[in-house]
Amino acid sequence: MTTHEESLSRAKDFAQDWYLGLLGKYRVGDLKPGKTFAEAAERFIDEFEVITRGERSPVYVQGHRARLANYLVPFFGDTVLGEITAGMVQDYRIHRLRPGSSGRTPAASTLHQEIVCLRQVLKAANRRRWLDQLPDLSTPFRGSSKVSHRAWLSPDDYKLLYTTTRQQAQARGALPAAKDLHDFVLFMVNTGLRPDEASHLEYRDVAIVLDQTTGDQILEIAVRGKRGVGWCKSMPGAVVPLQRLRERYDGQPTDRLFPIPLRSALNATLQAIDLKFDREGRRRTAYSLRHTYISMRLIEGADIYQVAKNCRTSVEMIETFYAAHIKDVIDAAAVNVRRDRGDAKRADRKSAKPVRKARRSAPGRL
Repeated sequence: MTTHEESLSRAKDFAQDWYLGLLGKYRVGDLKPGKTFAEAAERFIDEFEVITRGERSPVYVQGHRARLANYLVPFFGDTVLGEITAGMVQDYRIHRLRPGSSGRTPAASTLHQEIVCLRQVLKAANRRRWLDQLPDLSTPFRGSSKVSHRAWLSPDDYKLLYTTTRQQAQARGALPAAKDLHDFVLFMVNTGLRPDEASHLEYRDVAIVLDQTTGDQILEIAVRGKRGVGWCKSMPGAVVPLQRLRERYDGQPTDRLFPIPLRSALNATLQAIDLKFDREGRRRTAYSLRHTYISMRLIEGADIYQVAKNCRTSVEMIETFYAAHIKDVIDAAAVNVRRDRGDAKRADRKSAKPVRKARRSAPGRL
């Protein structure tokens, strides 16, 4: 450690005071043996950055580093790992949810990420036997979460959006960005890609092929995103936007399809046509184009497993966040089963008759 003092005499005084303070804590039993949270956090972030290199985004690693430096270490830093209890974790939640000098409190997702970071530090300490067992980090007093769907565009809303972007693209003196936005909307709703996957997409990752099953031209896309490399087969509506982009920019194999970020232009268009929020007040973003693709495929009766595979996600995610509002996934014939009243009465009379014992046949007789 360092005293941060320039004078040697003042540094000695600081060190002496620090030593006497520790000695006093030791004599009264306040100084517990073992590693502190600050030591565990420092070791965790070092190994996390090395082990996840090439698998985790540097931005994600930096996010953990910032959470530790700004919030977790200042609160838990000097605490011995064995002294971190479920009650102390709850105290941390209360501390973070109290309005600070700015009068703002963190969003639920922000606090969740901090608890995730805390859990990972404690797990790293447990692997090194610095901590015998992990405390309960679950949120108490939490009610059951409401089942809801992601913000998407209904067929009518989607038609309004692409009609508006087409008018902007065809207007006299329209900039290339307006044309890119129109093609971006069509491309995303016909592929279901995540926005970050689309931003990394290069022309060499996309091939126009003839689908043997339907006889339509579609795109086969090698997707590089948060889950590594996966494959996507598009709807036929994605072919023309790709061709227009390639002609507009004379796209070379290593060029990106969408080199210029279009989220701001999309948000402005959604705001202008009053589609920025859905009926539940959820904010629509570029991710809503992916949600629209998945919802429309389910409306058309596509197999949930195939949709999940094509979107590089799980069936559970589809069922939880998308299928909740799709009425077509419920088989009405299987739900609305009714028995004929005459058959029901005959079945009731038959069940009420006494069971007669069968006669025993005489020996040697059939």
